[in-house]
Order: sequence, then structure tokens, then C-alpha cells
Amino acid sequence: MTTPPRSLDRLIRPHSIAVFGGKEARRVIEQCDKMGFAGEIWPVHPREDEILGRRCYRSVADLPDAPDASFVGVNRALTIEIIRDLAARGAGGAVCYASGFREAAGELADGNDMQEALVAAAGDMPIVGPNCYGFINMLDGALLWPDQHGMLRVERGVAILTQSSNIACNISMQTRGLPLAYVMTAGNQAQTGLSDIACAVLEDPRVTAVGLHIEGFDSIEALERLAIRARDLRKPVVTLKVGKSEAAQLATVSHTASLAGNDRVSSALLARLGIGRVDTLPELLETLKLLHLHGPLASADISSMSCSGGEASLMADAGVRRRVNFRPLLEEQRQPLKESLGEMVTIANPLDYHTFVWGNRDKQTAAFTAMMRGGYALNLIVLDFPRLDRCDAADWVTTCEAVIASAEATGAVAGIVASLGENMPEETALSLMAAGVVPFFGIDEALAAAETAAEIGASWARPAPPPLLKVRGEAGDAVTLTEAEAKAELLEAGVEAPRGKTAATAEEAADAAEALGFPVVLKGLGVAHKTEVGAVKLNLASRDEVYAAATAMAAVASGYLVEKMVAKPVAELIIGAMRDPVAGPVLTTGAGGILVELLDDSAILTLPTTEKAISEAIDSLKVRKLLGGYRGGPRGDVAALTRTVAAAASYVVANASKLDELDINPVMVLPEGQGAIAADALIRRRK
Repeated sequence: MTTPPRSLDRLIRPHSIAVFGGKEARRVIEQCDKMGFAGEIWPVHPREDEILGRRCYRSVADLPDAPDASFVGVNRALTIEIIRDLAARGAGGAVCYASGFREAAGELADGNDMQEALVAAAGDMPIVGPNCYGFINMLDGALLWPDQHGMLRVERGVAILTQSSNIACNISMQTRGLPLAYVMTAGNQAQTGLSDIACAVLEDPRVTAVGLHIEGFDSIEALERLAIRARDLRKPVVTLKVGKSEAAQLATVSHTASLAGNDRVSSALLARLGIGRVDTLPELLETLKLLHLHGPLASADISSMSCSGGEASLMADAGVRRRVNFRPLLEEQRQPLKESLGEMVTIANPLDYHTFVWGNRDKQTAAFTAMMRGGYALNLIVLDFPRLDRCDAADWVTTCEAVIASAEATGAVAGIVASLGENMPEETALSLMAAGVVPFFGIDEALAAAETAAEIGASWARPAPPPLLKVRGEAGDAVTLTEAEAKAELLEAGVEAPRGKTAATAEEAADAAEALGFPVVLKGLGVAHKTEVGAVKLNLASRDEVYAAATAMAAVASGYLVEKMVAKPVAELIIGAMRDPVAGPVLTTGAGGILVELLDDSAILTLPTTEKAISEAIDSLKVRKLLGGYRGGPRGDVAALTRTVAAAASYVVANASKLDELDINPVMVLPEGQGAIAADALIRRRK
């Protein structure tokens, strides 16, 4: 495990702030004054006598004390000098505003050297950046932030962290009712990454949830620490992960890498850690609103009500794209709903309650209360508000009051959803948040929030995962084992394979086939993708057929493998493993055979894994329907498949330092009770 830097507490919750530089430093003072920072602010400037009514100091040594936090807004060379002096003085930490370090290494030949010098100058003093704006702490009015923003002081709220200063500016301008406690940037993370900053803000009792905008993972160890602490404190973390890993892609000879892909590995990694993932900035903000008010959801069961069939259809269709469940109503809900809404309303979920009770607070409250007593994890009411500058919103206010009253009466989690985000006024959103009702801007965003909160809840309900497998890959040339060698190793690990014999010539292949008994499969050794070059022949029923097939593939094969033909399977799957540059060894399973890329049906398991996680991964596959006895067909031996995946996972863990790739394709899943057989296997590893 990497050693985290010194505590960030003084830096992010300072009682004293030193500012270095000209225009940007002046803006930092202005922002702190505007937001009512109660601590000391000490400007440092070589020529100015005072800035904004405060005495200027000439150097770090001149300061009255070691500052808790410093904003260093000078050129990159001077930044390094000031950071060295601050560290020697015992300062609490600093924001490095300057650019021209590693992020500019492509343009500046000394970019990497300058960054190394900056980190060395800091020692164990935390630094944020370089090439970043710093942070906004709206709990204490402490802003190491050289620009305007759109935030107000709050007593509690969420923290949002990003590598991008501009995205941080954009987030600060949100008008969605989300209480922002911290907005923080990390720049190029020279010393302190997003995960370590997130761990620090998580410890603030006034912070309810954390959102991360991640361009690249800074440290897997730090991310694991964050996940563990978030679970311990019951403060959820949700990410917007963008981009691909900066590490070069592994040159592969199997299907496995194309199935995994760095972005899919990122999703699997975050899911393992119980960290939510969303796809857009609006989804991030809407999810954080739900998590701020109510935390993770107990399930993905949700209800929806609207006064329009069109809105009900939009909600239902959006649900198809999400892992949420519009669970049918309980029988005991139906009569109260009919009594409050009338006989002409179809009782369903999503429910269109028409306009019969529009403007009638008592009847709306009765209907919403009946729905909220159904045990749903989240109850949504679709309600787009009129323009307040042109229209009268009295009846919409009545509906809001009914929703609030129903949520209070039942203790249920409730949200009001504007199908168009702009149709939710900010003042309405703020009043709903104050009443404990989530104001959602957009149907898709509301369902993304529900899905993510439910996934975090499900993850926290399971035992915490063991630490990720962290094995440094050994150096050396990669070699590819023959299929026979690969199967022999996997057989020792518990992966079943057909009986087979190797042969050097066509004559020996024919002899081997006779010894095994027909029908047989003939494969050319030394060929990665046998099907494409005609190096595999199935169902050979005689010596002459084997001899002819071996002669035909002699030009591409270095030898032969003759195996007993496997009985017709219920389904063909793939099990693969590769070394991801970020997450280390990962395992993939999915639809196999010739359908690997065509179906794109796979699941990723980070390692080490458990049999329960393997079962859940198999159950998530589309091909699982075949294994369950699709349209009257035989049921597949899922138990044997699970054992086979577990055996492959154990093999990968045991050989992690040497293994580059594993590709078992296809795994023939036979009818229930008959097993799962590895029909082909490839292993690529370091010498």
C-alpha cells in the first residue's frame, strides 16, 4: 500500500491562509471576504505594502506563523521555491496554481523535471495541483479560489471533486438545489490525488456524500481506502468516470481484451468497491441530491405517478434503459387509490392519475400516501412547473404540499421529477430539498439517480470485498503455450477438458484418433485463431478423415491435437483473463464460440473474487436464458460452469505475476449434471 500524505485537515479547513502572487491572489482574498471567512489572511508580495486593507509580508519567513493553507499563484519556478519554504516552516498545505509541469511535458522539455522538483520541495506537506484553481469550502467560507463562483454558504452538503478547474466552475453555477459544501480541483495530481482529497472531505461530519469527476485513476490503493471509509461512515461516493487509461493497451492475441476494455474494467472496479458510477454531469448532480437527503436506496423498486398518460409512458420507457423496477402495486394499495382517484383511473405503476384530483390537496395527499405505502425504495411524482414570470403556479404548489405531506406521513423517500429540467424553478427545488423531497431535473436523470443509489445500497448490504489483487507483472518476453500445454495446466487447476493426444505428423494424428475412439476433433497447434485459418476440424468419424484433415492444415500448424468430440452443449461461453494497466488481473466471462464479438455479452470480475460474485456475473449474461432451458431446451450445468470460472480465477491469482492472458473459448456447457468442458484454451505468459 502507498503511504498517504500528511493530513489534509489544515489545508481544506484552515484557520489561516497565506496568498502569494498578484491578480489571482487578490481574488482569493476577495472571495474569502465575500463568503465571511473568519480566520487570518496573510498576503505575501515582494513590493506591495498592503492588499485589500491587509499588511503584505515579503516572504514565508516573514509570516507571523505557519499558515494552515496557502494559495501559490506565481510562476512555476517561484512556486517550487515557495513550496520548499512553506514545507520547512511547517505549513498545513498549499494549492499550486501555476501550469507548465507534467501536464505540459509535450510542449516543455523540463515539464517532468519541474514536477519532480515540486514534489520533492513539498516533502510530506500536502500540495494540490499544480495547474489547478484550488478549492471552495462553503462550510467555513474558506476559498483558495481565484475566480468567481455561484455558491452560497451552507451548514451541510455534498463535496464534488474534479481534475478540471473549468468543470468545477461550471458545477459551482448549478441551480438545481444541490447544497455544495466543497468544490475542489486536483489539477495534475502531482502529489495528492482525488481519492486522498475525497478521503479528507469525507471525514467532515457536515459532508453527506462525495461526487468525483475522474479523468484517470490516481491510485487504486487510495481509491480502496476511500471506498472502505465511505462504507464505514455510511457516506456514499459516486463517480463520473470519463476517458480511457493513459497506459498503453496490451498487445493481445485473444478475444479477452476486446471484451474487457479499460472503461468496462473501470465499471467493474467501481462496482466492486461500492462506488456508484454515472455517465453525465447532470446525472452526477441529481444522484448527489438523492444521496444527500436519503443515502443509498434499499432496493431498485420505484413507483411513479403523473397526471398525464404521456408522462407515464415516458417514465416507463426510460425505465427499460435502467436497472430499476416499477414493481406492481400491492393488493392493499388498489382500493385506497381507487377511492381517492376515481373509477376511471387505471391502477398501475407507473400510474396516470389524470386531472380529476388536480388542485385538490386532500385527494392528492390520499393518493400519494396510498402509493407511498407500497414499500417502494423511491416514489416519484412527475410535475413540470409553469414559467413563474408568466403563469400562476398555485396548483403546482398544492401538489408539492401534498407530496411533502404524504412523505411525512409514511416516512417514504419521495421525489418530484420535472420531465424537462428547465421546468423546475430553483426556488422550488430549494424548498423541496428543505422538506426532504428530492427535486429531480429530468426523467432519465432521476432514474439514473435511483439506479445508482440502489446499486450502492446493494453493495453495502454485502460483505466488504477483500483487497484487490496487486501483483507487479514480471519482466521478460511473452510466450504462448500450445493448446495442449495450456489445457494440462488448467486441468491441474480444476478446469475440465476433453481427453486428447498430441501428434507431430498426420500419420500420428490418425493413430491418436483411433486410440481415443471416434468421433474426434483435430486442431492445429501453434495457431491462435484456428477457425479463421481452417486449423480446426470437428466431428471426424474415421482414420482417413483425420489423416486428410491433418494433411490439409499442415501448412499452418506446427503439430496436432486430437481430442474426443464433446457432446452438443446447451451453450458456449468464454472465460478469459488479462492484465489491466489500472486494476491488475481481471477475469471475463460471457457468450463464447464464434459469437464473442457479435453478441458482446460479457461480465468482468476483478480479483480475487468469490463464488457468489461469479454466480451474479453469470446471471447477468444474456446467454443465461439459454442455460436456463430456453423455449423448452435442456437446462445447462450452471453449477459446473460456476466451478469452472472459479477454477480459472484461482489459476489467474496463483499465476498473476507471470500471466499476460488467458483465453478459454469455448467452454462447452453441457446439460444439467454433465459438466462444463474447456474445448479450447490459450495461455500467454512471461518466461
